[in-house]
Amino acid sequence: MNVPASRRVLTGITTSGTPHLGNYVGSIRASVRASRQPGVQSFYFLADYHALIKCQEPARVQRSTLEIAASWLAAGLDPEHITFYRQSDIPEIPELTWLLTCVTGKGLLNRAHAYKAMLDKNQAAGAEPDDGVTAGLYMYPVLMGADILMFNAHQVPVGRDQIQHIEMARDMAASFNHLYGEHLVPPAALIDDNVALLPGLDGRKMSKSYDNTIALFGPREQLRKQIMSIVTDSRAPGEPKDTEGSALYAIYRAFADDAEAAAFAQAFKGGIGWADAKQQLFERIEREIGPMRARYEHLMAHPEEVEAILQAGARKARALATPFMQTLRQAVGLRALTAQPDRAQGDQATARAALPSFKQYREADGRFYFKLTDAHGAVLLQSQGFESPREAGQAVKRLQSEGVAALPALAPRLQTSPDPAAPALQQALQQLLDASQA
Repeated sequence: MNVPASRRVLTGITTSGTPHLGNYVGSIRASVRASRQPGVQSFYFLADYHALIKCQEPARVQRSTLEIAASWLAAGLDPEHITFYRQSDIPEIPELTWLLTCVTGKGLLNRAHAYKAMLDKNQAAGAEPDDGVTAGLYMYPVLMGADILMFNAHQVPVGRDQIQHIEMARDMAASFNHLYGEHLVPPAALIDDNVALLPGLDGRKMSKSYDNTIALFGPREQLRKQIMSIVTDSRAPGEPKDTEGSALYAIYRAFADDAEAAAFAQAFKGGIGWADAKQQLFERIEREIGPMRARYEHLMAHPEEVEAILQAGARKARALATPFMQTLRQAVGLRALTAQPDRAQGDQATARAALPSFKQYREADGRFYFKLTDAHGAVLLQSQGFESPREAGQAVKRLQSEGVAALPALAPRLQTSPDPAAPALQQALQQLLDASQA
């Protein structure tokens, strides 16, 4: 991951299960390496509020919090050089969640992938659309937005399936800033396409829901037993074997360097027996994981040490969050009755609130869209889908800088409803053009 100097990078893991090998390769290992980069302020948190959305087992949430914290620390995360905290230890986060709730449109939340997936599932089952949908699930993107915006993170490492969450956080920041001044930093998604998604024991994606995981810090013999149970085909020793589509090779590749991977691939062509291949995989994983196991087991046996580390991290996080939250409270008017309002700020906020605004977002089809809304949220202009956020952004910039004159050229990329020639749209574009030239 290439992160600009003096940038804040934030990432979290939901505390609803025991970390497995896929979590290590896809998140834990990469985040530990990223935390060592110079010139970067790193924030790592245990997302226990998020866990409550899908797990109603208190003991499991508590246990998972310890397991994930111990896994991160055993893998080399240094709490002295980063900010490492438990989400629920930062009361400013749920407070910011409420402020964001008050500026976030319901239509934005309706487009959240997790919510739409539940609607689709209920429709397929013939159930009521919102059956099983809690307010927590529906508001999940707002809490995630608060996690990110609380510390003004510039970049958030995510998989491509989570880009929408970052885009929604950007939208929330834009809405808040539009009303109350430039307080929140719009985050960007930080995607590492080199991070592997490990297959599980049966070849499908490694996931607790499939019950096909390989334990990260289980006993050494458990690791060996699980690796020996990876599903392979029936080709006998001496018969050439394909690396393409092989879960065994894919897992080995996630741990090996290029030379090791090439040698393992050559062994496949040479007809290595599956038992020998699995033994080599076990030895390669154990070489990386084994030295961490003792540290993990020590931390699991001494939860008071982990608790002390998290409390220290919470103090460090709140040293930033508490004064920032006070600034936001002042901005929205939650202030002492004797405080004198900032007339200039109020006038500027009123002027901003009276202006129309562009909103950019990504839909479930993977394409990027924008819309122009008036000061009351009514849609004046809706785009068609673009292949990249850059294309959508360029169209928005052209409308902002050229106003009505940009409409003919962009017409093919705009939906016919609302009407691009509507007087309200013409007026809104002129307002934005005048504001940009003021």
